[in-house]
Amino acid sequence: MLRVLKFIKPYRIAVFIALALMLTELFVELFHPLLMAKIIDDGILQGDLSVVMKWGGIMVGLSFVAFAAGIINSFFAAHVSQSFGFDIRRAMYEKIQSFSFANFNFFPTSSLITRMTNDVTQIQNTVFMSLRIMLRAPLLVIGGVIMALFVNFRLALFVLIAVPFLFFFLVWVMRKGSGLFTAVQQKVDGVNNVMRENLGGIRLIRAFLRHDHESKRFTKASGELQDKTVRALRLMEIAMPILLLVMNLTIIAVLWFGNIGVQNNNARVGEIVAIVNYVTRITGALSILSFIIMAFSRAKASSTRLAEVLEEEIDLVDIEQAKEMETVDPPHIEFDAVSFRYPGTNTTVIEDISFEVKPGETVAILGSTGSGKSSLFQLLPRLYDVDEGAIYIDGQDIKQLKLAYLRRLIGYVPQESLLFTGTVSDNLSWGKENATMEEMIEATKAAQIHDTIERLPKGYETRLGQKGINLSGGQKQRLSIARALIRKPKILMMDDSTSALDLKTEGKLLQALKKYECTTFIITQKVSTATEADKILLMDDGMLLEQGTHESLLKESSLYQKIYESQFGEEVSYAKTAK
Repeated sequence: MLRVLKFIKPYRIAVFIALALMLTELFVELFHPLLMAKIIDDGILQGDLSVVMKWGGIMVGLSFVAFAAGIINSFFAAHVSQSFGFDIRRAMYEKIQSFSFANFNFFPTSSLITRMTNDVTQIQNTVFMSLRIMLRAPLLVIGGVIMALFVNFRLALFVLIAVPFLFFFLVWVMRKGSGLFTAVQQKVDGVNNVMRENLGGIRLIRAFLRHDHESKRFTKASGELQDKTVRALRLMEIAMPILLLVMNLTIIAVLWFGNIGVQNNNARVGEIVAIVNYVTRITGALSILSFIIMAFSRAKASSTRLAEVLEEEIDLVDIEQAKEMETVDPPHIEFDAVSFRYPGTNTTVIEDISFEVKPGETVAILGSTGSGKSSLFQLLPRLYDVDEGAIYIDGQDIKQLKLAYLRRLIGYVPQESLLFTGTVSDNLSWGKENATMEEMIEATKAAQIHDTIERLPKGYETRLGQKGINLSGGQKQRLSIARALIRKPKILMMDDSTSALDLKTEGKLLQALKKYECTTFIITQKVSTATEADKILLMDDGMLLEQGTHESLLKESSLYQKIYESQFGEEVSYAKTAK
């Protein structure tokens, strides 16, 4: 909780003002019953109208003061809570942006979304309630008891007995409620996860007629959320009847024994009215306190979930001696006995792989599904770190380089072409901020997408739908390639990103890439693509089986021959290859 509440520090002056105004309201509320007692005993019972007018006027004046204090308090409380929410959301977003892929394995996307929205809102509302009424309620209870004792000690003893009992009861409710609301937030994660999967796969759901199945999944997740919420709220609702029962019994006791006191001249009517007034106010404060405890229980659960993200240790960070190189030319890259396992698993997905790529060379990586091609790709930009061995760029271990510098060298085209809501130019500028139109056109021409963009309704200012839904698969791939090329990268990485292109378009693209001064890696399933590479790596089951040029592998590798034959449908003989 303290980890989260530190975000209030920048607003401590506004917090102080809000608390001072809240205390002003509290003072007026505690002082009113005393004035009422004076009006009754010295004015009404004595028939003195001047006393009634005098102290009644003071009560009205104080009421206006309390009203003004409440309005201004609400303004400052809203300012602090909204600013606090903004700051913590920003901190959460920045922390999540710094996560490595290993960190993301521990926090599902749906859970992160819930934490940044629902959980932050819970904390934000609690901060507002704290400055507006949360602190006022317990102080009103304490102040009410003290003032009641001051008015008539004997009658106030009933209040003194009832309030501690109710206090410890409410503390018990809060502790139980905190655990229950933690479970509720986890179920919210579950509902969000089902919703996210359904919305992302809506086409597949309709194509396979799985609407009923997915509806059952959602109903189950929503039902579990309902059950947990009902259990938590049921516990909170128990507090109110018990609270009202105890306080009403207290009022009855005060009236009963107060009547006896009046008859014996041990109490005055005004004192009884004042104590009953205090008991009523304490009852109202305790009622509010029960709702506050519910809010605080939810806030405590939410703050724990937020702190988990904020305190998560990032496993991929720059070392103290991290540096940058003066890289101008395409770099020489070497993988030296590299092995890798995904965090939290014991399965080796990359095993003892070694190869080197000369500056400016193009390397094609072939292999069956699950052979480790994409895993290998994730090691060069340090999306994950190797477990054994090392990767070198121009003789420098990439762990010794600054992450930002390393990734600036790389133009990355993922296997799934991900575009963002915005214009075509917005998506291209992802590769290079403030890119000029000339740079955009150069990149799109190389990626064979310029003519297509020109035919769009507004050209480069055409707005794309979510994930580029208004473009075909091939168009999205080429736009993703253009986004990488606009960086003028020293290392270009393309993860099976020409799969949706026809051979003619792909051929033009590969020829255009040769004009770029970069060392290129291409994951592909097409031999036609691999033939354009300077070196081909054959992978299977996380191991590098063979490497060489197209000609050498076609001559010496039976595996490569089989791949070639399966795609081109002809026998390959050594004699033909030798020609």
